[in-house]
Amino acid sequence: MKRRHLLQAASAAIALPGLALAQTYPTRSMRYIVPVAAGGGSDMIARVVTERWGKALGQSFIVDNQSGGGGVVACQLTARAPADGYTLLQGYVATHGTTPATRRVSYDAVADFTPIGMIGATPNVLAVNANVPVKDIKEFIDYVKRQPGKLSYGSAGQGSLTHLTMELLKQETGIFMLHIPYRGIAPAINDLLGGQTQAIFPGLAAALPHLRSGRMRALAVTGKSRSPQLPNVPTMDEIGFKGFDAMQWYGVVGPAGMPADVVRRLNETQVAVLKAPDLAEKLAGEAVEPWPMAPDQFGQYIRAEVTRWSALAKARNIRLDE
Repeated sequence: MKRRHLLQAASAAIALPGLALAQTYPTRSMRYIVPVAAGGGSDMIARVVTERWGKALGQSFIVDNQSGGGGVVACQLTARAPADGYTLLQGYVATHGTTPATRRVSYDAVADFTPIGMIGATPNVLAVNANVPVKDIKEFIDYVKRQPGKLSYGSAGQGSLTHLTMELLKQETGIFMLHIPYRGIAPAINDLLGGQTQAIFPGLAAALPHLRSGRMRALAVTGKSRSPQLPNVPTMDEIGFKGFDAMQWYGVVGPAGMPADVVRRLNETQVAVLKAPDLAEKLAGEAVEPWPMAPDQFGQYIRAEVTRWSALAKARNIRLDE
């Protein structure tokens, strides 16, 4: 009798490998690849989230920082890993949005991954040097149009979200400003504060200290609603730029073909972690608001991001590998 039951259980496991895996998953620690070096905001988000997420799953996450190629190395490692739920990637707007939109990469941001869920997002903020004589976006647009070719804006680099967001504004308004790319957002902000450039469209976390000091002035934020950090600053949508909701977002994906039950377990535990008030307080340090999504919803979001930024890159002739 016992032998027959064992045989039946073994047959069921062979017939339904996904179900058998999900019933025991996870049985060991999981690799959590982060496509940036240790110590930055994205790395902090990864460690805060995985500490709590691992407790919810009953196993630990091992954070593996893989910063090569602007996220390409991390994406390759994840896409080539076994689709068993033990290797995950903290993707973000660059790896699954702006990078595949502006250059040829060795992975497909949609087809090579299984979406698990969004973690959260922070808006970008249109800001100017405090000495620029404008108080709102209408005055800014008029100011730029009166000085064609004389003003410039900085970005974190060619093809970055800070670059593409300003190019989106230029496309929407017809203004012209010279683009000055930097190696990261910190030197771009330093030159704005020094008056070498006049405007910038950074992520909110990087801009906040300078906005609070008064050396930089916020004109508008991206996103569908005002930021709690800048409640008096309107959104681009409020001003009339409908659909201008570009965000610096972070989410989790795994290799393509992961078992549905494993994806469901990962997503359900992730969402539970993201809804905890103490996590929101931790993420607020990077101006990130939790933004839980179901796997299908997150997958649709990724596809929309790739489509959006690819269309803009084509329209503005931004191609970094040609």
